[in-house]
Amino acid sequence: MNFRTILLTGSALAVAVVAPAQAQDGSSETDSPAAEDTGQIVVTGSRIRRADIEGVGPTTVVSAEEIENTGIVNVETLLQRLPANAGFAGNQTSAYWTSNGWGTSQVNLRGLGIKRTLVLLNGRRLVAGGTGANSSPDLNMIPVNMLARIEVLKDGASAVYGADAMAGVVNLITRTDYEGISVGGRYGINEEGDGGDLTLDFLGGWRADDGGIMIAASYQKTDPVNMASRAPCSLAEVTPGQLSCVNSASTIGGRAVLPNGQQINFNQDPDGDGDFYEPYDPAKHNFNSAYTLNAVNPIERYSIGVFGDWALGDSIEAFGEFLYTKRETDQIATPGTLRNLAIPASFPSNPTGEDIVLIQRRLAEAGPRQFFQNTETWQGTGGLRGEISNGWNWEVSATWGRNTGTDGQTNVANLENVRDSIDPAICGTGGVPCADFLGYGDLNPDVLDYILTTLRDTGGNELVSFNADLTGEIAQLPAGPLAFATGANYREEKGWRDPDPLTVAGIANTNQQDPISGTSKVKEAYLELSLPIFADAPFAEALTLDGAVRVSDYDLFGTDWNYKLGADWEITRGFRMRATYGTGFRIPNVPELFGGVSEGNLTTTDPCSGYSTSGNATLIANCQASGVPTGYTQLGNTILTTRGGNPDLQPESSTTWTLGAVFEPRGTVPGLTLTADWFDIDIKDAIRAIPGSTKLAVCYASENLSSEFCDDFTRSPLTGEVTYLSAQPINTGREKMSGLDLGMIYDRAIGSFEVSLNLNVTWLNEYTVYPFEGGEPIQFDGFIGGGNGGYPEWRGYGVLTVANGPVSGTWSTQWIGSATDFNAAPGDIGYSTPDVFYHNAQLAFAVNDATSFRLGVDNVFDRSAPYIQSFTDANTDTMTYDLMGRRFYVGVRTGF
Repeated sequence: MNFRTILLTGSALAVAVVAPAQAQDGSSETDSPAAEDTGQIVVTGSRIRRADIEGVGPTTVVSAEEIENTGIVNVETLLQRLPANAGFAGNQTSAYWTSNGWGTSQVNLRGLGIKRTLVLLNGRRLVAGGTGANSSPDLNMIPVNMLARIEVLKDGASAVYGADAMAGVVNLITRTDYEGISVGGRYGINEEGDGGDLTLDFLGGWRADDGGIMIAASYQKTDPVNMASRAPCSLAEVTPGQLSCVNSASTIGGRAVLPNGQQINFNQDPDGDGDFYEPYDPAKHNFNSAYTLNAVNPIERYSIGVFGDWALGDSIEAFGEFLYTKRETDQIATPGTLRNLAIPASFPSNPTGEDIVLIQRRLAEAGPRQFFQNTETWQGTGGLRGEISNGWNWEVSATWGRNTGTDGQTNVANLENVRDSIDPAICGTGGVPCADFLGYGDLNPDVLDYILTTLRDTGGNELVSFNADLTGEIAQLPAGPLAFATGANYREEKGWRDPDPLTVAGIANTNQQDPISGTSKVKEAYLELSLPIFADAPFAEALTLDGAVRVSDYDLFGTDWNYKLGADWEITRGFRMRATYGTGFRIPNVPELFGGVSEGNLTTTDPCSGYSTSGNATLIANCQASGVPTGYTQLGNTILTTRGGNPDLQPESSTTWTLGAVFEPRGTVPGLTLTADWFDIDIKDAIRAIPGSTKLAVCYASENLSSEFCDDFTRSPLTGEVTYLSAQPINTGREKMSGLDLGMIYDRAIGSFEVSLNLNVTWLNEYTVYPFEGGEPIQFDGFIGGGNGGYPEWRGYGVLTVANGPVSGTWSTQWIGSATDFNAAPGDIGYSTPDVFYHNAQLAFAVNDATSFRLGVDNVFDRSAPYIQSFTDANTDTMTYDLMGRRFYVGVRTGF
């Protein structure tokens, strides 16, 4: 379907609903849209204006007041405390890589992957952030002080917003009517005296009769915290039930293998005998990386946002938004490791007298590696909006966003120079020093200067979109107004990444990478209807049915249709049921599609090796059918494997349904709202890279080579060896998730006290991953580790605020339920983790309407993170647990 057809379809739908309404309702005079307040808002999950922020889909709303009361100064911290967030999601306290690169901050609704969570600003998409060819926005770009509220839709919404809204939507809503000047500052520090955190912010708003402007700016600087002082155990488990001060087999003295297969380790004492070596002992020689890594990484960021609107007449206004963020982050990593260096017996520094292979040698003399990122992000939106008649609203807008970044790492070995430094025919001549890698402390500065370099990669992302929307009420039905929203948009997203030339050439001591560049374009049209069925009827105070449909025409994938149905049934006053059912999709991102294809010899097992004596009839028949000779034996343990992007990928698809209830006992407990919502998500055609060994094993276990993986490799017709094997990502597998969201809001004056309580709890009933058709299902619910992060069955977050006049106090609690270590065995230390509660408190005092002070303590009871065997660097899950410990902060705000 071409875009002309889409536009004609959307136009026909719009005309069909517009004409009757104009004929029936006539016209009426309206004031300036900037001045008129209809009391209606657009709720996340729909573009239809409504009177109530509670829509059909389950939504968590966090107000600016609640953000201020908890003392949180960045968006990611707030979102990652919510129980709907799970799994991996980057933040400035995380020492781990995420899909957007080091130092980025994201949200991961349901733990289904940040690529499946859509983040919006005022209902519009944000440019992806990071250091090039990324998939989701960097939350660092949003100054918290400019937000009016955050709406988290815990439901699929592809029919409303398009691709990526499979797990849910986070909509950041900015203030629109702020007037005055507000200046704030906050400084916090850990109980140990490190991890200082400074935040400064400014908010200014000016309004006139015809419009206004708001400027928000913020600055944040966070100091690092070393991992060894915060990890739950600065040791790692070697033998079940025992702890040893180790966690990496990359030793500082160097671990080698002799011709007879014996492993030895060279001197690890810088003052010791350089010729000393002994049998390798993991408990004695392994390296403890906790003393190098950070539990909290340093970050410095500057953000500014400008928002304005101006009336151009009685029923039309212009508006604009502009964001700019600059971020500088870095992380400390362990010293680099050299691997598999062949050192002949004749080399002067080889004390063994035999040819050896240096398996691993950590370059401790060089010191830690430093990963660094510098990013800049711009985004601007401009448009017109207004009213036609009788409350009909229209809006047209254009958005342009661009993110650029440089990232790299220090102290990376140039492998060509390393080989030259141990080649007797080269080193010692022409300015090439001879290196002694056998024993700690034997590398002199000349060698380090020669073999080490700094890598620098560049990249970016770009977004261009044009949107047109029309909303209104078609007709007044007996049960209420028939409302609609329709529109069309064009969006173009581009990503690119240019690795350092040494990385591209495979010379740097890091993973080889190729440049990435790609663009996707889409034209879309949508229609929403909200149809009231009953009102003021027995057992139906109100019954409304909602429907939405969206057609997307991608230049890379063709046409995709998505729909969503919803029902909101108020059975009696104060009690209602709600339900939704819809489809969703996610398009492959730039690295998945356009990532540079590279080949390398990866450790892979060929199931046909020795097949003739296996006794497995299916295996024997399949290997013979593939032309593998009888008696074939795999040479070595590696196979040439292709990795990288796959231009043949197709979008993922999903179905989501929710069923919930809302109870508001206004007559008995005024101010109380209770919610319960069941969710069920089924993702198909999931994009994943299947290891080569798995593909070969599954293929040869299938009847008559019927597995889809049998097309992903070739064999030599002469020798039977595997000559080509693809481990590129493919559409395969399925993910199923279900659970229950519980919520409670209580907001009421009790005597002279204003009491506000907001509580959210999520129970994860199931999260099962089927990696490919016929593959063994993998259960993640109730487990932590396993490569996907943490999925405890229970999570909760509650905030209680009590105010009396100028004084208010807030207590917030985050609950992370118990879980089982995915990779541990019963009886192992860290096999199961207990329930963990983090408590935070803040006391605020308002001097007057403009000036206030606040004091706060996070992690009041200094709860440490539990030991988890699966995470070797920190011995815990840094994406789930708090590593900083008890910390204090003081803040002040003033203005006029």
